[in-house]
Amino acid sequence: MKQVTITYCVPCGYIKRANLAAEALKAHLDVDVELVPGKGGIFTVEVNGKVVARRTQNHFPDTDEIVTIVAEQ
Repeated sequence: MKQVTITYCVPCGYIKRANLAAEALKAHLDVDVELVPGKGGIFTVEVNGKVVARRTQNHFPDTDEIVTIVAEQ
């Protein structure tokens, strides 16, 4: 079973994005997601401890992208 963790920046307000991604992962892949509050602009998605998606200066993974990436793991 996949262990999926989304770490999101609280001060940046990324909780909404994290919740949307977690809900989509549950609906499409029946995967439970652990949400971990963070800071410093962080938004990462990990599967079994490996970072598979993250926010960068030029890109923020959307919900569909996250679901696709996690499904491929």
